[in-house]
Formats: sequence, structure tokens, C-alpha cells
Amino acid sequence: MNINIIQIVLTVCITLIAIYMYMRLRSGLFDIILIGLFFVGGIFFTFFPETTNAIAHFVGVSKGANLLLYSAILFLFFLILKLYSRLRKIEEKFTELVRNKSLEEAEEMKEKD
Repeated sequence: MNINIIQIVLTVCITLIAIYMYMRLRSGLFDIILIGLFFVGGIFFTFFPETTNAIAHFVGVSKGANLLLYSAILFLFFLILKLYSRLRKIEEKFTELVRNKSLEEAEEMKEKD
């Protein structure tokens, strides 16, 4: 098996991303499993790219690169929706905090008068 420069670069990048995500997200078992799957899958497909072609043909896509692109687009769409959902929750909490603080200040002003 010949190792190409791109395989070395991708291996280093995948490893650095996995380490960074572990340092940032080590909040639970699910996060560790997700990072581990990303790491193992990324390294596997880096050194055995023909596997993506076999999987692509199995699901009806012409090339493994196209399958990875389609998967990446779906994953990014999922991330956008997840981040939007979290943003909406934060906005709701912030609105509730501001509303409660305003009511408290109004009551304090009323008591002073």
C-alpha cells in the first residue's frame, strides 16, 4: 500500500479535529462516541478510498466522492437546523429573563413611590 501526501495531510487534519472536538465537547459519552466514529471513519476512508466507491454503488450513486459530497450537504443542513433550534431556545430564554427583570424593576419603582 502506497501512502500519498494527501493521506498524510488528511490523517493529521482528522486527528487534530478529533482532538480539538474532544477538548471542547468532553461533556458526555455520546460526544466521545461521535468523535470516535468521526475519527475512525475519516481515517478508514482516507486509507481505503475505494470503499466509498463500493458503498456509493450499493446505494445507487456513481462515485464515492459524490456520496461524500451528498452526505456532507445533508450533515451541514442538519447542523444548520440544530444551531437554529438552539438559537431560538436562547432567544426565548433571553426574552423571558428580560421580561422578568423588567417586571421586577417595575415593582421596585412602584414600591418606591
